Amino acid sequence: MRHLLGVLALTVALPLFAQGQAQPLADDPVLESRVIELSQKLRCLVCQNETIAGSRAPLAIDLRNQVREQLASGKSEDQVVDFLVERYGDFVLYDPPFKATTILLWLGPGALALLGVGALMVRLRRREADAATPRLSSDERARARELLGDDETEFPEESRK
Repeated sequence: MRHLLGVLALTVALPLFAQGQAQPLADDPVLESRVIELSQKLRCLVCQNETIAGSRAPLAIDLRNQVREQLASGKSEDQVVDFLVERYGDFVLYDPPFKATTILLWLGPGALALLGVGALMVRLRRREADAATPRLSSDERARARELLGDDETEFPEESRK
């Protein structure tokens, strides 16, 4: 039984250990820290809301390697970012700039929230107005006229018709 548990533990632990070791690191720790810092500012193009530093997608790994190679070749961080933006667009930036082509990214969520709140308010006001208006069936209207002793009494539902 102990052997079986040992084999099971190794089976689970080995892939986790291999995943942690699979990412290539630069020989220069300063370069690697620059790569990690820049990778935190770039969006994974295939993942939902994740940086290329945290993503394990093949494209993110390729982008990290490309960032590493370009920084190692002497390019500045701004040059690397400009290259990636030229190639993939502003979407590659985790925090895109506010400009005409990205205005929907910045203002879209707020506009949708305002539209939702506005629609909710209109619906609640209509419901409130409908609740304030009594709804009587024709039998109930006849009974009310009989009780009031007035055949000419006008009810709100009749006046709307």
